[in-house]
Amino acid sequence: MADPVPVPLVSLFAEVDDSRRLQARLHALEDILLIAALAVICGADSWTE
Repeated sequence: MADPVPVPLVSLFAEVDDSRRLQARLHALEDILLIAALAVICGADSWTE
């Protein structure tokens, strides 16, 4: 059985449609999603954590 090929999280988040207004896009959506996912993995329970 072949080993599965790991897929980087950033490439998965890059496929998410960004419906924010152009003026509101200070940061890339995939960066925001990656930081939020990593924070949850590290135990964050709220946005302030």
